[in-house]
Amino acid sequence: MSKKYIRPSWDEYFSKLVDAVATRATCDRGRAGCVIVKDKQILVTGYVGSPKGLPHCDDVGHLMKKVIHEDGNITQHCVRTVHAEQNAITQAARRGIALEGATLYVRMTPCRTCTMLIINTGIERVVCQQKYHAAKESEAMFKEAGIKLEYLSEDVLKYDKQ
Repeated sequence: MSKKYIRPSWDEYFSKLVDAVATRATCDRGRAGCVIVKDKQILVTGYVGSPKGLPHCDDVGHLMKKVIHEDGNITQHCVRTVHAEQNAITQAARRGIALEGATLYVRMTPCRTCTMLIINTGIERVVCQQKYHAAKESEAMFKEAGIKLEYLSEDVLKYDKQ
């Protein structure tokens, strides 16, 4: 007798689509994707990539900057690309798609800048596959703004040469 097929939950389903969207990313440090959904329908997607017409990391290499955090920790970030969340939000804006009341699915906790954009769009819920190593500020901002932040895993995503 064969096992009964168990359909994924909506969160699992849309989270798997994040991984598919991420395959289009053009920076190998963080091939991230984003899916924004409302009423179980996909509104828009985005992935990490350079602004239109500008060179991609995969073609010309990374544009690295060091960030010194309040605790003295120093991390390196590639600043050549636009984050997946930012690209999804700008795609919605270009196409006149309202994001009020939507749910955003992403690989890890959004950064501070993405968090501010998400708050201002009216997105009501953010579902992350994992935590970002510097997530505390974003988590606090989401809480203060009344946006639900949920994790499918408590694991912290780490980058090479972070």
